Amino acid sequence: MNNSFWSDKRVLVTGGNGFLGTHLVKQLKALSPKSIFIPTSKEFDLRSQADCQKVVENIDLVIHLAANVGGIGYNQENPGSLFYDNLLMGVHLMEEARKAGVQKFLSVGTICAYPKFTPVPFKEDELWNGYPEETNAPYGLAKKMLLVQGQAYRQQYDFNAIYLLPVNLYGPGDNFDPGSSHVIPALIKKFVEAKQSGAKEVVVWGSGKPTREFLYVEDAARGILLAAEKYNKSDPVNLGSSFEISIAELAKTISEVVGFDGKIVFDAAKPDGQPRRKLDVSRAREEFGFVSEVGFEEGLKKAIKWYKTSLT
Repeated sequence: MNNSFWSDKRVLVTGGNGFLGTHLVKQLKALSPKSIFIPTSKEFDLRSQADCQKVVENIDLVIHLAANVGGIGYNQENPGSLFYDNLLMGVHLMEEARKAGVQKFLSVGTICAYPKFTPVPFKEDELWNGYPEETNAPYGLAKKMLLVQGQAYRQQYDFNAIYLLPVNLYGPGDNFDPGSSHVIPALIKKFVEAKQSGAKEVVVWGSGKPTREFLYVEDAARGILLAAEKYNKSDPVNLGSSFEISIAELAKTISEVVGFDGKIVFDAAKPDGQPRRKLDVSRAREEFGFVSEVGFEEGLKKAIKWYKTSLT
């Protein structure tokens, strides 16, 4: 990373107090930008165009991480608010950034934007070849509009908007709320509680057959900052680790690291989500030199250690 690129930059990070944002801001501070502004949801509602206008004043670079986001259960219960909140945040923030003369706008999208049945590994060119998996579609499509908006703004206004597609993230500081958490923190919480209570079994949603790719949160933050510094094209870019694991194998691995020796039961009545997820990550490597560094089991151990510490 090039500190001289950042030295004169006034950076806005939306969602800077969230899971990914906390790690990104820590790395960003080490690059010594001119200033970092992290708007809080108490002070600013990014669904409001007036508030978006306020937060982009005197900003050179926007890193838009803020999102209303959750796991499959949360997506099923809140499709309307997920669509509305994420769409409005993106539309208003980018429009106000353009009007304010912001030099660069980085949108962080979602792997949920991909079609339900996408050839594996997912290539960015496949993004429009089908409808997203139903439970994720309203969220995925709302976030996908940031890509459309960014490309349209580049075409009409020569606005430097870029769009990244990170795979599922995990690591210390993740969201462990069972109502809205993703699969890794949800399983960590289940297995830790089962071990502590002496439970005989842990029930896991779905059949266990779907596969997922996971990216350690600190790797993701580094990838985003590399793209902010070096990437200036309209094509979307995947951020991933090239590591694929089934939900059944994931549950087994977490149970072993936690030390739970009971039975794992799969509730096939619950939704599986997308059948397979694995990204082609060659574009990120070629365009801005991003390669993930943290191995899956190493990252998992760090996440579990952080969660256990948070309980004390």
